[in-house]
Amino acid sequence: MDPDLLFRVVDVTGVIANGLLGAAAARRHNYDIIGFFVLGGASALGGGLLRDMMLTRDFPVALTDPWYLSGAFGAAFIGYFFTFEHKWTRRMLVLADALALGCWSATGASKGLTAGLGWFPAIFLGVVTAVCGGMIRDVLCKETPAIFGGKPIYATLAVVASTQMVIWQTYGYATIGMACAIILCSVFSLIARRKKWILPTHAYDLASTARGHWPRKQRFPRDRRRRIRHSAHSHPRTAEHQRVCEHPRDPEHQNHKNSY
Repeated sequence: MDPDLLFRVVDVTGVIANGLLGAAAARRHNYDIIGFFVLGGASALGGGLLRDMMLTRDFPVALTDPWYLSGAFGAAFIGYFFTFEHKWTRRMLVLADALALGCWSATGASKGLTAGLGWFPAIFLGVVTAVCGGMIRDVLCKETPAIFGGKPIYATLAVVASTQMVIWQTYGYATIGMACAIILCSVFSLIARRKKWILPTHAYDLASTARGHWPRKQRFPRDRRRRIRHSAHSHPRTAEHQRVCEHPRDPEHQNHKNSY
């Protein structure tokens, strides 16, 4: 099979799958059919539209290729009448999304290099293409974007796929880079979901950690300090003894201490 045709099939399949995922989010929030179209289109086309607007070289591909708009809005329309909550349909959507993650990461990075950008901007465009559609969908639903943490790794795989695509295309093997990106993301995305691979969700404070190695001055709890002060006022001998302990080198109190 022609590699370009295969990549084209994966690309359009990812558009349809993300359109259905957007429709599932709209159904979860009880939106009307306009909400289905908006979330389906944002989920399926948001990353590519944002990438093409950054490049500003031509019309966005989503507006010039009929498969994109028809695939996204057609999937949203189907999702309005049918649910895809069955175990196997959910698995198929997850697989299609994993395939599209690699395809879109590699496509964004490739377009960045073709436009004359360096490695890091090209990798950035690859990640934007792959993850920003889902992020826009989550923001429209007033949810925390899944790539911000607490979910299986997703954007991390987009970074890896975009990086290896940039390397392969730099040495003239763009087709191999596209294939590797799709295989890598599909395999490791499914494993990450299965094994619950997530990044740490708490930030570190190295300054506090460094200070924690120094010995700290012992402080009594507030209620205990109150009891000590109350005992000092009630018993003169205890008060004197406390002052001696607080000033062990004071000669005036040293003799009194020895008299005990």
